[in-house]
Amino acid sequence: MFDGILFDLDGTLWNAVPQVAKSWTLGLEQLGIRRAPITSEELFPCMGLLLPDIVARLLPELPPERMEEVISHCCAVENDHLARHGAELYPGAEEALASLNKKYSLFVVSNCEKGYIEAYFQGSGMGKYFTDFESAGNTGLPKSENIGLVIRRNGLKKPVYVGDTPLDHRSASQAGVPFVHAAYGFGRVEEVPAIQSLGELEGLLEELGR
Repeated sequence: MFDGILFDLDGTLWNAVPQVAKSWTLGLEQLGIRRAPITSEELFPCMGLLLPDIVARLLPELPPERMEEVISHCCAVENDHLARHGAELYPGAEEALASLNKKYSLFVVSNCEKGYIEAYFQGSGMGKYFTDFESAGNTGLPKSENIGLVIRRNGLKKPVYVGDTPLDHRSASQAGVPFVHAAYGFGRVEEVPAIQSLGELEGLLEELGR
């Protein structure tokens, strides 16, 4: 039986793409950077990437010396907006997390900026279900190493990672952790155990743990 579930965030626990697009458009305006409003369609392929890679895609002509300023300011605007307004939870998310939390310790490991997971906890009200979390923004480490940090920090013996992208799959594999694909999210991963909704996860873990 698994003793802990580590979740990716975007594309797995919620879809914040429209809110992030709105926040970053506002942040860039405040910095005096002119470009067309950022759209959800532009952001979808970026989800799960590290922030410098996202900014390079959205603003390919941005001078390198402004990268840190843009990331810092736009992330602050984004985190404030999400903490106050939340974003779209996937159907049945709270019911699934409440049920899973009765059997497993739950965690979040994401490539997001510092403060983003906390904004998810506050804006969604889901923080009460989670034991610990880690992000690239906190540690500067790749997702595979952050998965390992959370595992060691919490003494997990048989964890599983749930995510929606090939990067999530690779990160879990590099950390030596079984992977479940959130097939309703942003990416496609073939030939791995998969769920079409969070509500399916509990039954799948029981089957895999036998």
